[in-house]
Amino acid sequence: MKSARKLVFILLAVVLITVIGVAGWLQLRPTAKSGQKQPRIVATTVAVTEMAAKLDLPLVGVPTTANQLPARYQKVTKIGSPMAPNVEKISSVKPTVVYSVSVLKDQYDATFKKQHFNAQYLNLDTVASLKQTLTKLGQQYQRQKQAKQQVKLINQAIKKVHARQYGTKPKVLILMGLPGAGYMIATDTSYVGDLVRLVGGENLYPDKTQPYLTPDNEKLAQQRPDVILRLEHAMPTVVKPQFEQEFKNNAIWAQMPAVQQKRVYDLQQPNFNATANMHVTTGLEKISHWLYPAK
Repeated sequence: MKSARKLVFILLAVVLITVIGVAGWLQLRPTAKSGQKQPRIVATTVAVTEMAAKLDLPLVGVPTTANQLPARYQKVTKIGSPMAPNVEKISSVKPTVVYSVSVLKDQYDATFKKQHFNAQYLNLDTVASLKQTLTKLGQQYQRQKQAKQQVKLINQAIKKVHARQYGTKPKVLILMGLPGAGYMIATDTSYVGDLVRLVGGENLYPDKTQPYLTPDNEKLAQQRPDVILRLEHAMPTVVKPQFEQEFKNNAIWAQMPAVQQKRVYDLQQPNFNATANMHVTTGLEKISHWLYPAK
């Protein structure tokens, strides 16, 4: 009996020593997060905020916007509109990084540098750059699985719209409305131009150097688009009436096949914007059906 008790005691002692040793090793061993602070990320645009949600990233600052933000960020500090972020509010949340988009770098950079923010500008110019940015952020924040899933969904959408193409490529004219300033013409270098290219459309204004061009009525009158896409970039309640007035008063539009055949479509948020966003799959599908209606 004594030998049995002694054996049990020895076994318990061994187990106890092993548990203590493992616990101590776990506390002392280096980890990927050892000595690192939790990132405090601020997103200054809706597109970046939605991307963060898809990657399951925590945010401490989000833009003030009329658009519906992901539910998980509803109570996060609002740092001002995407076009005019409030640097005092950004400072108050003590960010480790502030994310904006590359097209706004010239507008923000000097101010952000003055405040000593770690400002990063994400490239969302095209669908390809959106996928690259997702992959890069996934690697940076150990969200590779989430990033791969989003890229997979985009690739599946591209494959689907490719399969819908038939016959001759439709000729497309893309307009971007500006509140109080008429409109610009979007080339195939723009985001919407890239969507048109992916679904199999021919942009009437190809340009490899700039995404938007100032309209020229004389040249515009010579165009014969099969489809016209009107992007309501900002303030749709202002931009849409502007477009309607322009198409009513300017005689050149009535001569275009797209107008005559009622193939003029308004591109609205959240599915469409001047830069790529996480509604890209819906955007591709919609434009595909406009350019290639079901037989």
